[in-house]
Amino acid sequence: MSSSGELRTALDAGTRPDRVLHTGPGKTDQEIRDSLAAGIRLFSVESTRDRDRLSRLAMAAGAACDYLVRLNHPSGQAGSLRMTGRPTPFGVDTDDRTALAALLCPADAVTPVGLHTYFATNVEESEAVAKEFEQAIDTVADVSRAATHTPRILDLGGGFAAPMARSGQLNRHHHVARTVEKALARHWPTSARPTLVFESGRYLVGAAGWLLTRVLDMKRVRGRRYAVLDAGTHVLGGMSGLGRLLAPKAVPNRLGSSDAAGTMTSLVGPLCTPLDVLHPDVSLPDDVDVGSLLTIPNVGAYGLTASLLGFLSHPIAVEVVHDAGEVVSARRLVIDAVDLLSKEHDHA
Repeated sequence: MSSSGELRTALDAGTRPDRVLHTGPGKTDQEIRDSLAAGIRLFSVESTRDRDRLSRLAMAAGAACDYLVRLNHPSGQAGSLRMTGRPTPFGVDTDDRTALAALLCPADAVTPVGLHTYFATNVEESEAVAKEFEQAIDTVADVSRAATHTPRILDLGGGFAAPMARSGQLNRHHHVARTVEKALARHWPTSARPTLVFESGRYLVGAAGWLLTRVLDMKRVRGRRYAVLDAGTHVLGGMSGLGRLLAPKAVPNRLGSSDAAGTMTSLVGPLCTPLDVLHPDVSLPDDVDVGSLLTIPNVGAYGLTASLLGFLSHPIAVEVVHDAGEVVSARRLVIDAVDLLSKEHDHA
């Protein structure tokens, strides 16, 4: 988790505090205090200042904490969003051996117990995933030897891809485990091997969501067929404009079977911007018309929470959660811009 909101979500879901890692390059004092108060005792630190802040707050709380040192290490080119191997705000430059030596020594109330890497996200090819993990393990081993540090925990991050807003299955990555096992064996005997941690949120929940949307209008403009939907980038993939996600290329299915021929169509949302596009050119059955319901699969990872929720103040999609066909909850987040502005004025 990397915010107090994510912490609450994890704890509400029944996660034990000793199973939570607090990460992120910009932790605030209050976020660290919230984690300490909740019983979190494992953090990932990204600089000496980040470590010293954690140490100061842990001492004030009377808590002893462990931490991982996050590395910005050399890596390949796979993935839609690179986090290491180039200038980014993530981790400590592995060429800065002075900072690494300082971070891999205990300081007051905090103790280093391992290292943290995260090379990229959404890497589809198993060979590329395996190569990146192997390179990360080699780098961790080199850093550990230079600092005479024996890691108990090695967080290799994520990178596992999942289909988004289209049909598809998860890659199983069978040979990745063999590659990782061989890389570990090169550097550590079995008795001293660090515990591995992976951050696989997209892979775990990507398939656990469907977007249901209704067609508001069908028309042709300058030779192009458009389907205007009641769902746009305010409920799916809006953060693609920030470079955080790939632009959505939603491939919907009509609710119920349809054998009608398809015509290339631009799927757009209701927002007053030409950027509100869910797919620029996708085959859509010819019998889809105003009022038709479409389903867009595999939106569990980056759906509503990675969208432009407040843009133009459109209603936010209702989220219905079900377990084995039984509805567990149905809710809609409400953002009241006027109320937010009044609260900001009150605090000014």
